[in-house]
Amino acid sequence: MSKKGLFITLEGGEGTGKSTQVKLLHAALAAAGVDALMTREPGGTPQAERIRNFIIQRDAGHFDPLTEALLMMSARREHLVDKIWPSLEKGQWVISDRFADSTRAFQGYGMGLGQETIDKIYALVAGDFQPDLTFVFDIDPEVGLKRSMKQLAVTSNATESTEDRYERMGLPFHRRLRDGFLEIARHFKNRCVIIDATQDIQTIHRQLLQTIAARTGVTAKEAQHG
Repeated sequence: MSKKGLFITLEGGEGTGKSTQVKLLHAALAAAGVDALMTREPGGTPQAERIRNFIIQRDAGHFDPLTEALLMMSARREHLVDKIWPSLEKGQWVISDRFADSTRAFQGYGMGLGQETIDKIYALVAGDFQPDLTFVFDIDPEVGLKRSMKQLAVTSNATESTEDRYERMGLPFHRRLRDGFLEIARHFKNRCVIIDATQDIQTIHRQLLQTIAARTGVTAKEAQHG
């Protein structure tokens, strides 16, 4: 069996620039000869994307927090079984825009479900599997929401332009969300690195590459944005 790959996740509230950094990181690693793939949550596989469309659209309505967590975990199970685990077994690196820390933050902290319940569901879905490295992007929620709403307004993708259910939940929710992500980073301090998302795109990209080099020995040249 080939050497197991590396699982890297990027986490944070809305408008932190994670998605841009996922693309840059993938490009830099690919140029360095790393067999890596990009993915996202919720989603990443056809079945998981169907669940994504059901949950995060603005007309999705209100879910009980436990129901929403179960839906997220169902999408995650499909993602793990059909993409993440097979790719890692083949020796590929997997870079994911969000993973389980988002459920811990959004449903656990933001919606008040609590971590114990989420941990029990996660154990059923994924056992003791965890990312090898997680970057937690931190920004003031007011700034992040303005960024996110602006980006959604200009996207050419009609489906993504209405993926604003969480943005519409209000500032108190997003403050709880930020606190949750920071607490998660403290709890999982061996795998989590907090990134100041107010920095410019290239500076953040450089920090990610430097962290990966320090932890894995894999060096890559910066990819250029835009």
